[in-house]
Amino acid sequence: MEGGATSMSPASCEKGVELYSCPLVNIPTLDQLRVIAAELGFQYENEDLKICKTLIGESIQSINNITHLAEPRLPTRYPRLPGHRPDQRENPYNAWNWKCEIHGAKSGKLLGKRVAIKDNVAVAGVPMLNGCHAMNGYTPDFDATVVTRILDAGGVIAGKTVCENLCLSGTSYTAANGPVKNPHDVRRSAGGSSSGSAVAVLMRDVDMAIGGDQGGSVRMPAAWTGIVGLKPTHGLVPYTGAMAMEPALDHLGPMARTVQECAQLLEVIAGYDSGNDPRQCPHVKVPEYTKELSGGSVTGMKIGLLREGFRTPMAQMDVNSLVEETVLRLKGMGVVVREISVPLHAHAPGIWSCIGEGIYETVIRHGGAGSGHTGFYPTSFVTESGKMFASSPNNISNQMKLLLMKAEYMKRNYRGLVYARGRNLAKLLRSGYDQALKEVDILALPTIPFTATKLLTQADSLAEYHKRASEVNINTMPFNLTGHPAISVNAGFLDGLPVGLMLVGRHFEDTTVLRAAQAVEAVTDPVDISTPNI
Repeated sequence: MEGGATSMSPASCEKGVELYSCPLVNIPTLDQLRVIAAELGFQYENEDLKICKTLIGESIQSINNITHLAEPRLPTRYPRLPGHRPDQRENPYNAWNWKCEIHGAKSGKLLGKRVAIKDNVAVAGVPMLNGCHAMNGYTPDFDATVVTRILDAGGVIAGKTVCENLCLSGTSYTAANGPVKNPHDVRRSAGGSSSGSAVAVLMRDVDMAIGGDQGGSVRMPAAWTGIVGLKPTHGLVPYTGAMAMEPALDHLGPMARTVQECAQLLEVIAGYDSGNDPRQCPHVKVPEYTKELSGGSVTGMKIGLLREGFRTPMAQMDVNSLVEETVLRLKGMGVVVREISVPLHAHAPGIWSCIGEGIYETVIRHGGAGSGHTGFYPTSFVTESGKMFASSPNNISNQMKLLLMKAEYMKRNYRGLVYARGRNLAKLLRSGYDQALKEVDILALPTIPFTATKLLTQADSLAEYHKRASEVNINTMPFNLTGHPAISVNAGFLDGLPVGLMLVGRHFEDTTVLRAAQAVEAVTDPVDISTPNI
């Protein structure tokens, strides 16, 4: 029978029955194949199409013959209750999507530490929205690797923090549950897309948090809230169990109030994940970052003020001046400071834009699980993303819609050429930074070249939304393309608003980056909000 003849009856697919009790794939009808062949430009007579249908049906039958096999799963080791969605009284800045209390091991490096998880990272039994109403109702049945590692180290998972709609915004007003307010000035953005994680840390709801970063989404909210946010070397921290945007750009990283706490969390979550994450290499080694910081010195360290990072469009001169002055204070600690240039830095936004087609493939076609790798595939991500784009495409943000329309256009007309060129140019960009990092140990520049902007409202134009959502990552996105470790640490305040200083180092020299950031802490005042601003 056309449209679904298999040895397993679809009638057995009742609610609550495991997937393997029903066919995974239905056999296509002749009309379906005729349409597909025409769209692909294939010229087949009717008899040939019938032969193709038979052959494809045999292949699909072999797929359905293995649906009884159970897939490997990520472990879920610790009992938990589902928690609750917080009301406004306990969530005044809208930082939290969900609160819970999951206790881990009875001992470990994070014993008793409360940790927030960005809501694009799976926590078993806890709803996951990823900032988009279309994901409403999805609850993962597995823990992401970083979640398991936090619990194994004695940490407590305190809940899921609000992130921007599908994580594609550097501001904090595209999330499904509404804008995340900046506690320094509630009329302003808290940065994105890990906005909730930054605010939860700043307000001491938690000791530390996990953020995600594809274009600056750990560092930008860290900059505008004044906390510390590290994008580690690409592949140092496993991305397993987090919804991907583009494997070559994806990072998870620690966010905390101090560099020491960031190092403490990094020490727990970093390291090889037994082949589950294709972004990693087996030789990944994790030093004891906290010990290396406690006995470290920056005497003789060379820091290069990256010229192009101070000459960006929209740059505030007082932001540039404060960042430079903060770095120059390190001379008193024996640091050598000089200017350095990487001309390609100015072209990084164009290179990143080439990668948009890869985001389309990962998010739309492969449901945030990726493809072509031998790691772990969260199949429920694929299912939920498929439902989202089939039934509720208008629930995604205008920023994501714009990117996907552009990527679909590129795919149809250039068939991967633009993406391939972007990936090749990313190698050239990496080489430019690597060459500069032979002359200095650290590159320094403003994380965001201006202070926190006003939160937008429905009265603002679509063009303004797109501009505000994308202009903030001009200095951060290059290092997602190249994978260098990069940290944002507070350089001080202008008119009561924090200014982020970004420090970038050589691949897998995250310790050097942390040490430089700790030196900055020593010459700046700590960030503290003693009186809530609501």
